[in-house]
Amino acid sequence: MRRRFTAVVPIVAAALLATAACGSDDGDSQAADDGPVALTVATFGEFGYKELYAEYMQLHPNVKITERITKTEDHHKNLAAHLATNTGAADIEALEEGWIGQFTAQPSKFVDLSEFGANDIKAQWPEWKWKVGTSKDGKVIGLGTDAGGMAMCYRSDLFKKAGLPTDRAEVSKLWPTWEQYIETGKKFEAAKVPGAHFFDGPTVMYRSILGQAPVGLYDGDNVVVDSNPDVKKAFDLSAQAVTSGLSARAEAWTPAWNAGFAKGTFATLACPSWMMAYIQTQAKDATGKWDIADVPGGGGNWGGSWLTVPKQGKHTKQAYELAKWLTAPEQEVKVFQKYGNFPSTMTLYGDPAIKDFKNPYFNNAPVGEIFSKSVTTMKPQYLGPKAGDINTQIINGLTRIEQGKQTPDQSWQQVLTDVKALL
Repeated sequence: MRRRFTAVVPIVAAALLATAACGSDDGDSQAADDGPVALTVATFGEFGYKELYAEYMQLHPNVKITERITKTEDHHKNLAAHLATNTGAADIEALEEGWIGQFTAQPSKFVDLSEFGANDIKAQWPEWKWKVGTSKDGKVIGLGTDAGGMAMCYRSDLFKKAGLPTDRAEVSKLWPTWEQYIETGKKFEAAKVPGAHFFDGPTVMYRSILGQAPVGLYDGDNVVVDSNPDVKKAFDLSAQAVTSGLSARAEAWTPAWNAGFAKGTFATLACPSWMMAYIQTQAKDATGKWDIADVPGGGGNWGGSWLTVPKQGKHTKQAYELAKWLTAPEQEVKVFQKYGNFPSTMTLYGDPAIKDFKNPYFNNAPVGEIFSKSVTTMKPQYLGPKAGDINTQIINGLTRIEQGKQTPDQSWQQVLTDVKALL
């Protein structure tokens, strides 16, 4: 998952908005290709589609596109409610990596995109990306948007104030492991840089460490939170960073976190490729201050999304055509170069438009090279149908530690109890 932001839209309000949008034209269930069509696209965070919607509507004057953006967790809960009541879903619903398993387990609620010819474009994606968007009975539920990959974003101006190296190659040498990342954080804190701490908080660090493990919350169909040492390791290292005083206590995806990007209240942030778009959105005046180094612990993956077409939509064929166009290589290049979301279209990784691209915002970091290497060497991890809810409970546990309400041991025991209650 990518957990990404914006304002919360209550379920009832969202349903009303969707109903209004979906019912805004008088066409039948599959209007003629040149007839008026209103399509609603429900997303979370920054998908980078604003300019693409305008381009698509120019190419298809009969199509009107409305985007509905909701906070990630609320977005997926709202969709679950819409599917249960068979009303209120958007024509296209984005699904995030951590939640998609919950929905591919309900293939009868979505259009099998192979009915519209999706198998003809299957070769765009790596096998793992295609497989995650496909139900167990072989129905194609979603088309891949971006992919994760891993790196570490850091504020070079804050590193300079702390007396640490600022060159990305030298910074990468500071933390081959997460333990050394924490030790570097202690040096940063010792320098007492005014208004800044070493990292934002435990959520992003935990998800990044877990994303490097070959097996995460699920081993096959079994939840292994209590027995997989890699889950406990991700929890323990994140808790250690908190109890070492490195956290800016900026809870991820909150207004305080968003403000922290612009104000420079934290110096490092584990950085899946889609995080580049988030940083640029939140800290528009910080060009050249952020840079990108290697992530501790080697490669991994966190995030990536899919576009799906719920069956309850009035214009499922036209919705598929829009989803196909948004996820086509040409559009993924545009989103990457403007926003940073890295394409899941593997045929692009050798294209100069991707591999040679340097992002001026991140001090001209070779982001195409960095994330191409990360994505092509990653080992995909099966997340399972309740991964989103389980991760929420684990992150709640880390938050309790940060707030001083529990010790790490006490919090972990509660996490195990809370996760068991979900199953």
